[in-house]
Amino acid sequence: MFSQIFILDLKGKVLISRNYRGELDSTVIDRFMPYLMDREEEGTVSPLLQTQDCTFAYIKTSNLYIVTTTRRNANIALIFTMLHKIVEVFTEYFKELEEESIRDNFVIIYELLDELIDFGYPQTTDSKILQEYITQEGYKLEIQPRIPMAVTNAVSWRSEGIKYRKNEVFLDVIESVNLLANQNGTVLRSEIEGAIKMRVYLSGMPELRLGLNDKVLFESTGRGKSKSIELEDVKFHQCVRLSRFENDRTISFVPPDGEFELMTYRNSNQIKPLIWIESVIERHAHSRIEYMIKAKSQFKRRSTANNVEIIIPVPCDADSPKFKTTIGNVKYNPEQNAIVWNIKSFPGGKEFLMRAQFQLPSVQSEDVEGKPPIQVRFEIPYFTVSGIQVRYLKIIEKSGYQALPWVRYITQNGDYQLRTN
Repeated sequence: MFSQIFILDLKGKVLISRNYRGELDSTVIDRFMPYLMDREEEGTVSPLLQTQDCTFAYIKTSNLYIVTTTRRNANIALIFTMLHKIVEVFTEYFKELEEESIRDNFVIIYELLDELIDFGYPQTTDSKILQEYITQEGYKLEIQPRIPMAVTNAVSWRSEGIKYRKNEVFLDVIESVNLLANQNGTVLRSEIEGAIKMRVYLSGMPELRLGLNDKVLFESTGRGKSKSIELEDVKFHQCVRLSRFENDRTISFVPPDGEFELMTYRNSNQIKPLIWIESVIERHAHSRIEYMIKAKSQFKRRSTANNVEIIIPVPCDADSPKFKTTIGNVKYNPEQNAIVWNIKSFPGGKEFLMRAQFQLPSVQSEDVEGKPPIQVRFEIPYFTVSGIQVRYLKIIEKSGYQALPWVRYITQNGDYQLRTN
């Protein structure tokens, strides 16, 4: 990994530094800003700067540079992951990571750097564990706080001795629809990105087992393909036992306390637009432009889309807007050069109309190919596009207490664009 870490202001002044290996002199950082400025002048800025003596890997956040140096052939992806983790931990401690917060908290920052990194390698990176024994007022204590068992335990993301009067687990399956369709209704690109997020309030050291309608599992157990889905690019939280999942597709884990993201996945099955928009645009030269927008929900009637926002682009010189709609409210946003149509509740199988008219004081040539698409934003509770289902969620704890699992499904827009005529 890396040899040193530095936190610099925008002028290149060192605010914090830590040398983990001693193989590089601390004055090596003096070359960072000149190299960076040279690259900016050449237009070849990169998060990696290589010199004869070392390699600088850095990120910029707010008004700070966080820079590492290394002389070895290091895993650069791991270095950048660690740098972003440092920013995340500092932000949780200081709310805002900027030069002033660094100057006000340098003692705590040195403590954190010593716990986050050991000999240039990641050590304890979970902010919840760190906050148990490194606090804002920790340096005032006369007795050194006892290091939690989680730091030396195999389950480093959870502490022992957690107790709740009411044991509960909340599980949210959240899917984002990324879709691009042309004006004829042909879907050019569609993808579903999903995440399973949990809030765990359980006593002790429980083991949880989660079962999904995974296509690989169903085929291996002879259940066929009915009501199963194919999960792609699955990524798990570190608490999941990967060997168990590879063997029998069971998601088994000892969860962190509180809120965390258990897993993410992708599904590339072709899908139709959940909310389809038809637009008829009439242009009257030298005078006005009129829009007729029809929005139709193409999901089951028992579901309802909430907080629907339809953004229709208009010419940049349009003014004097007039609107008429059968539902919701419409406003003109000149900063976006767009009409924003808000519908609080949009039931499945329904369609609504909106009409708009603008005056055009000037005449500009339009590039039809370059027109921005209509964008749609929404949220549909208790509904998933991919068809993923939580088959079971088992909670196993040696004391045998009863726990209540709560499961919720949510579909929302990701990158949802519809080309206009």
